Amino acid sequence: MKIKKDKVLLIAFLSFLPCIIFHLYKSFFGFNNLILCLLRCFVISIFILYAVLKKDLTTWILLSIIIGIEIGLDQPKIAVQLRFLSQIFLRLIKTIIAPILFSTLVVGIAGHSDIKQLGSMGWKSLLYFEIVTTLALFIGLIAINLSKAGVGIVMPYGITAQQLPKVESRTWQEIILHIFPENFIKSIYHGDVLPIVVFSVIFGISMISLEERKRNMIISFAESLSEIMFKFTKIIMYFAPIGVGSAIAYTIGHMGLDILYNLLQLLLTLYFALVIFILVVLFPILLWIKVPLKAFIKALTEPVSLAFATTSSESALPLLMENLEKLGVPKKIIAFVIPTGYSFNLDGTTLYLSLATVFVAQAAGIHLSFSQQIFIGLTLILTSKGVAGVPRASLVILLATVASFGLPNWPILAIIGIDELMDMARTTVNVIGNGLASCVIARSEGELDDKKMLDYAKNDL
Repeated sequence: MKIKKDKVLLIAFLSFLPCIIFHLYKSFFGFNNLILCLLRCFVISIFILYAVLKKDLTTWILLSIIIGIEIGLDQPKIAVQLRFLSQIFLRLIKTIIAPILFSTLVVGIAGHSDIKQLGSMGWKSLLYFEIVTTLALFIGLIAINLSKAGVGIVMPYGITAQQLPKVESRTWQEIILHIFPENFIKSIYHGDVLPIVVFSVIFGISMISLEERKRNMIISFAESLSEIMFKFTKIIMYFAPIGVGSAIAYTIGHMGLDILYNLLQLLLTLYFALVIFILVVLFPILLWIKVPLKAFIKALTEPVSLAFATTSSESALPLLMENLEKLGVPKKIIAFVIPTGYSFNLDGTTLYLSLATVFVAQAAGIHLSFSQQIFIGLTLILTSKGVAGVPRASLVILLATVASFGLPNWPILAIIGIDELMDMARTTVNVIGNGLASCVIARSEGELDDKKMLDYAKNDL
């Protein structure tokens, strides 16, 4: 008899609800801890069956979070020993930072930003990208300062010895000086993000002045390197369920269950901030450029669903470009705005990084003035460029930023446990933002096909 995965999922959720009720009223039902543990294991086994039938990495990662919580609750001593698995995962993620930043920025600038051909479209796009991402930055900072999701987390005893190497305090002149690369290889070795970004941007701009034959050779190499790193990332992500599960198990086993309250608060803060960003920033822009809401939703529904499920903007790219052309955006504008936007227009990622960095400071009990938070946020606008196509690459940027500003990295171990859920939301907003950006630039160039757009809107969703 063939088992349908939808029925298994329904059974799992129906089993989950009484499990919660039994835990809440265990004294009334007279259940001891052993019975409750067996009940939880039964529910988890059904979810495992669903994950086997689903055969999806995202499902396995979500399942690993549940299993990690269970191990942290029932076997805290074993859970603490599993920390090395999450450290392996973090190290693997860190290996992609330099090549992915270099390759995507070079291709984005030299391969698409021909100033002579694109003219005003180039500066309009970059100006729009920076304005919108800056608004996302401020919304993220305001949200985390209002919710204070990181306040109240108690640092476990002895965890200071497990921090990243401390960064010496620097003056603002030294911080600015550090942005500019002294030695590109040295920057790669030390994992300094900003010098890598600056070098890659200048390298890409320099390539524009080369003759086409020479430029195409380097672009071809950068594109190949980028594709290799995407494949490399996919291989790393097969280890993600183990890394994420061990991270949440360590978090619960070492810090206790109370931290889940802070993590849930952080997750809700992010989702609320992203919704506010869509309603306050993106929706008014959509009305301003006079794009029918129904047509825009129809064009974005499938790409957004794909991006949400895979937590990768790259997976939605072909479908997004195809649907935008059906919507009435010229192909030449799509070909420039979307790939460039994937490097420079990361609304969801920028909002998340500003929010998460302040969360780390709050969890560590470090007070950051709003001016310091803005400086960190503006730095993140630069360092987040070029990573939209890589699942959870924002975690790499967060780790690098935390180390650069001398903040401890132990709160990130807690964030890893729910990073999958946060990545779904921020990736979705990245795709929506880039889809809207192509419409904005097409309207500003007077090339948005209103008739085609209205015909597209008339069809049922």
